[in-house]
Amino acid sequence: MRRAVIFDLDGTLVDSAADIQAAVNRMLAEEQRAPLDLAQVTRFIGNGLPRLVERVMAVSDLAPEQHGRLTAVVLAHYNAGGTALTRPYPGVMQALTVLAARGHVLGVCTNKPEGAARAVLTDLGLMPLFQAVVGGDRLAVTKPDPAPLRLCAEELEADEVAFVGDSEVDAATSEAAGVPFLLFTEGYRKGPVEAMPHRAAFADFHGLPGLLLRGEAGEDAAART
Repeated sequence: MRRAVIFDLDGTLVDSAADIQAAVNRMLAEEQRAPLDLAQVTRFIGNGLPRLVERVMAVSDLAPEQHGRLTAVVLAHYNAGGTALTRPYPGVMQALTVLAARGHVLGVCTNKPEGAARAVLTDLGLMPLFQAVVGGDRLAVTKPDPAPLRLCAEELEADEVAFVGDSEVDAATSEAAGVPFLLFTEGYRKGPVEAMPHRAAFADFHGLPGLLLRGEAGEDAAART
């Protein structure tokens, strides 16, 4: 039995909002617009970079026809310093190490452009723990469409999959793919935990391996009855 745990990236494995804000505000400064605060930029995270830039443009009175150019500008600024302020959430490295030692295969499914995602994972020392990374520019669709999550599971050659994320987008992706969802409550979700379908919720990554172990034990017992 090849069991996979697939993770969202921003707001789940890493707190990256400050670096995303910095890239956005560099673009806005170049366009002679006022900067956005961290809370506002954080609310825009979750549906991929093009959608984030679209939301930034809407509140900054920037012409829609500039979307492609400004998306490229924000990405260039982000790639120039994408981990200056980004850090893994406490307990992430320990949890991943425990899961890998237990025989799980690990993947990342994110709406962040794949090159940027891989750069963040590499800079933070997390990349060696993952056997597959699927970014938001790999397919023609992004989460909450289940196709990126399914592709990640295929690349991991997984028999069973659990998905770990922090947002409504991640919950909807899991539901559409028909896989169990574990909700990290300290990320970038927009609404209350109770409003999001999930198998389990956790606020500390040190507890994640235990949650997965209990879930797998229950599934194994059900399979034997």
